[in-house]
Amino acid sequence: MQVFVTGASGFIGSAIVRELIEAGHEVTGLVRSAEAVAKLKAAGVKACRGTIEDLDVLRRAAAEADGVIHTAFFHALSHASPGVRLRILFGGRPGGIVRRFATLAVEADRRAIETLGNALRGDQRSLVIAFPTMAMAQGQLAVETDLADPNAVGGLRARSEEAALALAARGVKATIVRLPPSVHDETRQGLVTQLIAIARKKRVSAYVIGDSENRWGAVHRLDASRLFRLALEEGEAAACYHAVAEEGIPVRDIAEAIGSHLGIRVEGLFPKDAPKHFGWLAPFVGADNPVSRELTQQRLSWQPTHPRLMDDIATALQSTDAGASPALA
Repeated sequence: MQVFVTGASGFIGSAIVRELIEAGHEVTGLVRSAEAVAKLKAAGVKACRGTIEDLDVLRRAAAEADGVIHTAFFHALSHASPGVRLRILFGGRPGGIVRRFATLAVEADRRAIETLGNALRGDQRSLVIAFPTMAMAQGQLAVETDLADPNAVGGLRARSEEAALALAARGVKATIVRLPPSVHDETRQGLVTQLIAIARKKRVSAYVIGDSENRWGAVHRLDASRLFRLALEEGEAAACYHAVAEEGIPVRDIAEAIGSHLGIRVEGLFPKDAPKHFGWLAPFVGADNPVSRELTQQRLSWQPTHPRLMDDIATALQSTDAGASPALA
């Protein structure tokens, strides 16, 4: 197949590109920088320079592909166009910057999904989008047939899933792969990387004390990349698949592992104290987000085989000294 991958140089996207090539597919990757273009070409991958705001670029690339895997998203202010950055920075009160950033990032993602899907419409070519499990209802085991919850901690992203499902209702073979807060390997661990950075800086590894134990799912990025390929090749329209190897690791256990490896104290914080310590990350640290993979395994015969999160945390922290970690770059 000819596959177009957005976010092709990213942590997850680059693994998907390799997975697709090893499976015999031809890949075109969307990347933002000239450096990323050069890296893709050196790996034998056709590069397309642009961002998810470049809708004409997305439309043309998708029209030429047999399928699309969409992983790109604005994870930093620098990912947005200058005009969007100005709207984020000066579009309201300073205290609303994080909310404005998230809202505009989701809107850009929604437009990109609609553009890609409309370009694929009509002949059962596949569109697979990445989506966070943090947009699912909290405090219960989320299953593949559940819809995203706009009131969840990551609920703004529900609009992206709604856009994909609307495309499926119009005849596009749109499929969703949901990713847990920790997609990891020995160098990076998703949101856990942020916990490590905060623990290093403040010399305390913290977690949030709640009415029940807060849990996060996790998956190795190579296991996740294989599921994206399976969803592209075998997935059904409107289906949601869960790239989750570990369904619910207590955040306290993660904090204790970080504290043990860094040799610093571990402390439980009440929710009212969490924002001061964690900043924007506080609502996510306090979220209970266990996620099932049972239906995914049944439907796509997907079985995780790579190291678990705690193993990768240990490897990452044992390979660094008290200075900055490559995993935090």
